[in-house]
Amino acid sequence: MTQKYLLSIYQPDGEVPPPEVLDPIMANLQALNEEMQAKGAWVFAVGLHPPSTATVLKTKDDDVLMTDGPFTEGKEHIGGFTVIQAEDLDEALEWGRRLARVLEPLSVEVRPVF
Repeated sequence: MTQKYLLSIYQPDGEVPPPEVLDPIMANLQALNEEMQAKGAWVFAVGLHPPSTATVLKTKDDDVLMTDGPFTEGKEHIGGFTVIQAEDLDEALEWGRRLARVLEPLSVEVRPVF
């Protein structure tokens, strides 16, 4: 039985890299996504808008408070994620390693999904 895993991609806040840097990375990412799809591991992947576009909702007493910006202050935030299915953690970690290599120097967190 397969388990789903979330591969979260952390990236620094700031400007998007110029096309000469970003285009080869995106081409390699597309190739990896296609390989995951061909092997039946890929479920879906998305990129996120910058953290400044986030809205945080939090319940306090009977109210729901709303604030602009990311939930936590920091220099890095989740920039996107991929959901995969794998036979076990080792297989999920291998896909995570490959994703981290494509997106170097960004960090990838691998976490099981309920």
